[in-house]
Amino acid sequence: MVSRLLLGCGTVGQTLASRIAGKDGCLQVIADDPDRIDALRDSDRSVTEGDPTDPELLAEVKATADVVIIADDDPKRNVQMAKTARDVYPNAFFLAYSGTGPTEGELSTLRELTDRLIEPSTELAGHVLRFVTGPEATRSRRLRSTLQSIDGRLAVITHDNPDPDAIGSAVALTRLAEHVGVDAVPCHYGSINHQENQAMVNLLDIDLRQLDPDDPGELGEFSGFALVDHSRPGINDQLPKELAIDIVIDHHPPRGPVDGRFVDIRSDAGATCTLLADYFSQFDLDLDETVASALLYGIRIDTDDFEREVSDLDFRAASELIEHANTSLLERVESPSVSGETLDTVARAIENRQIDGSILTTSVGEISDRDSLAQASDQLLEMDGVSATLVWGVIDDTIYVSARSRGGGLDLGETLRQAFNRIGSAGGHSDMAGAQIPIGVLGAVEDTDETRESVVEDVVRDRFFEALHERPFDLPDEYVDEVSEFEFPLLSANSTSPTGDR
Repeated sequence: MVSRLLLGCGTVGQTLASRIAGKDGCLQVIADDPDRIDALRDSDRSVTEGDPTDPELLAEVKATADVVIIADDDPKRNVQMAKTARDVYPNAFFLAYSGTGPTEGELSTLRELTDRLIEPSTELAGHVLRFVTGPEATRSRRLRSTLQSIDGRLAVITHDNPDPDAIGSAVALTRLAEHVGVDAVPCHYGSINHQENQAMVNLLDIDLRQLDPDDPGELGEFSGFALVDHSRPGINDQLPKELAIDIVIDHHPPRGPVDGRFVDIRSDAGATCTLLADYFSQFDLDLDETVASALLYGIRIDTDDFEREVSDLDFRAASELIEHANTSLLERVESPSVSGETLDTVARAIENRQIDGSILTTSVGEISDRDSLAQASDQLLEMDGVSATLVWGVIDDTIYVSARSRGGGLDLGETLRQAFNRIGSAGGHSDMAGAQIPIGVLGAVEDTDETRESVVEDVVRDRFFEALHERPFDLPDEYVDEVSEFEFPLLSANSTSPTGDR
């Protein structure tokens, strides 16, 4: 738990004390202004009346402090408090307010003594510039203008069977639209079956509208359409391909032309939620607990807790969001119960597995929960000696594929696109990807479960390994011993030429 010590209580200090109270961790205030102390004591915080430049008092009140905040209106007094506190708490993080009308000498001393100095004139100028210059300001103005031009209700649509990044992004864009006076509804096709995704929606009390693909007239209720976490109608959603799109916000590199009145695709971000968090800052809109929690969780999941394709943008967004998010509730989201169907799917995946070198492929047959494929793929990746998994199953007349990898240079997103884009749709990240294939493209198949499953397996496996054959990749050295079992070129992570004799 973070321990914060606030010394002095000028105008800025009182505001900080009010805003910090109630956040994770504890706050101790030491000040000698009776009027401000009385006001602070009315709130839920620990306040001590005394001289904040007295080293004995500082040591007596709090034995340790992770963060020390210097916040008096008098710059000379801020210098005195900083000197005293730095001796008492040499390892703490120091944040200081310069005070009103500081001299250059006082500013120089405060910079030396603290880790971060807040100077009103500099901070104000930087804050204003963010809103009037640069690409961030241009994007936010264009998004605001596009939202305000929508005369009627806006549908904010995720990809099918949305994940946390899509859900959080949809909720956030809906809130931004409402902020500028536009009625907006977060929508999706498909279902939300993954236990953690269900827990996210339920515990955060997120209201998502499930659209009916058999009712195209349903779209007539909306005057505008926004896509989040994907970029093209009819691709990974069930919208008409010819639908005119107003807004696109995504972090995946597009695989075709993207049309929209406002398009923001930044592949340097690890999550679409990161981009939406940036817009909240640009709109100068306060984050409520639900939106902040949803955005933070979306970033964490899509970046694998900041270990996959993460950027400075993601870290900056998370640092803003965590102050407003309900982290204890998110811990509950991450520990949901597992359904019996998911356990059955994982069991079938284990039973039917085939291993080629360190690549595990398996079919789970007919399923009703698409998200169970992803969970099976994740679970099988934990098996000893496995560096990548490919799991597929059938729902109605569509084959769904889920793939995972770890280590090496295998880019699953590109591999699955190469394998399945001509007969379906595919995409994802280098270590996490998926695909959908209509069974109809396989031609006439005898109407027996055994025959259909055999045909599906042949097509999925053959095309996957053919794509691997055309895309040689680096393999972690611990797996190279089994190289002779592969049917495609392979590179050791420490070599520059193919290993094996194929």
